[in-house]
Amino acid sequence: MQLGDSRTGKLAANIAGFGRTLRRAGVRVDSSRIALATHAAIAVGLGQKQDISAAMEAVMVSREQDRMVFRELFDAYFRNPDVAAKLLAQLLPSAEGKAEPSKRRPRVREALAPQNAYGQQAKPKPSDKEVEFDAAMTASSLDRLKHADFNSLSGSEYRLVERLARDVRLPLPHFASRRTRPATSGARIHWPGVMHQASQTGGELVRLPRLARRQQALPLLVLVDVSGSMERYARLLLAFLHAATRRHPRRDVFAFGTHLTDLTPAFKVADTDDMLAHASAAIDDFAGGTQLGDSLATLRRLHSRRLVGRRTLVLIITDGLDTGEPGALVKELAWLRLRSRRLLWLNPLLRFEGYAPLARGAAALHSQAHGMLAVHNVSKLEDLAASLAALMKR
Repeated sequence: MQLGDSRTGKLAANIAGFGRTLRRAGVRVDSSRIALATHAAIAVGLGQKQDISAAMEAVMVSREQDRMVFRELFDAYFRNPDVAAKLLAQLLPSAEGKAEPSKRRPRVREALAPQNAYGQQAKPKPSDKEVEFDAAMTASSLDRLKHADFNSLSGSEYRLVERLARDVRLPLPHFASRRTRPATSGARIHWPGVMHQASQTGGELVRLPRLARRQQALPLLVLVDVSGSMERYARLLLAFLHAATRRHPRRDVFAFGTHLTDLTPAFKVADTDDMLAHASAAIDDFAGGTQLGDSLATLRRLHSRRLVGRRTLVLIITDGLDTGEPGALVKELAWLRLRSRRLLWLNPLLRFEGYAPLARGAAALHSQAHGMLAVHNVSKLEDLAASLAALMKR
């Protein structure tokens, strides 16, 4: 097969267009990766579409959560069943895909939506115009969105801020476990290491290897309010927690509204979009009332073993607008505080200056929590790790 010159044919232009589509879907692709994708496609040849997809995926995707997005976009972008031979030779793009539009991921549907002449997604209503992440987004607009309250964002801005929240890191505090490891310094001598060193130096002890305690991340238990007042925050914070704690050795996540829902199985899914789909299917009291006391009672009866030896860091994400009995809530919070390392309240209402926890549920949370932190915008999410570290040292 004659490949021809990619600089004068349609191959380079189509791969560049595909790269821009990946960026609209939130995949980190720059010009160097697009150039590598062009060379990779030529290197493997254009005879098999699967080979081209695997070669381009190897050089364009650097995060595990972007692999399924890449594959869906590749199938949708490079599919033309009527001219299959020309497709393999010239990689003609097409808007049709293998998956039905309703079954595609939200990032894929948004990336494949019609674009206007300026590279922005066309919308029927002027108020919902698309905000581009890679090209049209200026530094001032990005800074404004980082400090914008989640509840005040438009639909397109909300999707963009959700992508930004997935990239925020959350390094959790560590503790010294009982297990040890060989180290250069430590309180105990590593006797097997001493014998090994002596065997290499003719019985002379040149140095004494030591044992140090292993550092492990604190077990994490998260309770997310999914009531009506928290509707705009719940989805975005779930996406943030899933991406930020992806490599955490032990995390347990629960959603609570009128009752408690275990989201830990959903959080085991690698892709954040798939996790949100599983969580939506599991939660049947979304946008309802708030019964934090009853939910904590369920946690105490059925899931008390999730709290590991008074080392667990517990995060309660809610606005404190509880409709249950305050006395029962105080009792359950006291039980939870006694069995956790720290009980922290992440409150979106701290966006208001001069906020005071005057509601009955908020007053109960304020009296039992070790600290209260703000989580109403991306900037506060970025500061969350430093705030957690400061509260742990207090």
